[in-house]
Amino acid sequence: MNRQARVVILKTGTTYPAIRETSGDFEDWFVRGLSDELELTVINVEQGDAPGNVEDWDGIVITGSPAMVSDRAEWSETTAQWLTGAVDKKVPVLGVCYGHQLLAHALGGEVGYHPEGRETGTWSIELLPDADSDPLFADLPASFKVQLTHKQSVLGLPPGAVLLGRSRFEPHQAFRVGECAWGVQFHPEFTDDIMRAYLSVQTPELAAECLNPDALLAAVEPAPVASGLLQRFSELVIEKLD
Repeated sequence: MNRQARVVILKTGTTYPAIRETSGDFEDWFVRGLSDELELTVINVEQGDAPGNVEDWDGIVITGSPAMVSDRAEWSETTAQWLTGAVDKKVPVLGVCYGHQLLAHALGGEVGYHPEGRETGTWSIELLPDADSDPLFADLPASFKVQLTHKQSVLGLPPGAVLLGRSRFEPHQAFRVGECAWGVQFHPEFTDDIMRAYLSVQTPELAAECLNPDALLAAVEPAPVASGLLQRFSELVIEKLD
């Protein structure tokens, strides 16, 4: 490779102010988790910034957001349309939480509020047989811990999508469309400290929703396998460029 792989981080929102003050924002966590061999650029699509031509990028990462895909905000719909071009051009894509849902929506899936409400905290997901031959998920454990916080979900996968991971609560934890576009409902960019910070901020809402904030906090633990997906994605982008 005679140049660094260029990866754009599409910023689709910002975290709680209290967390941002101590731990930085969404893009900072992705920069930390992705390979330092990548040339990273952050584009704030939620603020109306445009990522340019999909061919300008060797890889694309879409962050989480407090927004809801089903609201179909103009910036979100514009980004969804842009992502369809990236998939068509076989640019590697990794959508996380909101990014996972936006990718599914862009490609014809169904996104909406989960019928059982919010999912938050450290939970386990299981991989399905198709993950064994998937470029991103191959050779990972059959079950591993992940960090999660979301109210909306992918209720129906896009046509032709390959389901890679699920959990008891969430049937669509991970999927792939085409050769190299992935969505994951969980947060590989979260550390356990960030997960705890989220639960602390969410405590009044969790109690109002009849969830147990103390139990959720006590169950938080590191999720190294999930976090490692950012390095694995980085390696796939670099290999594709080579």
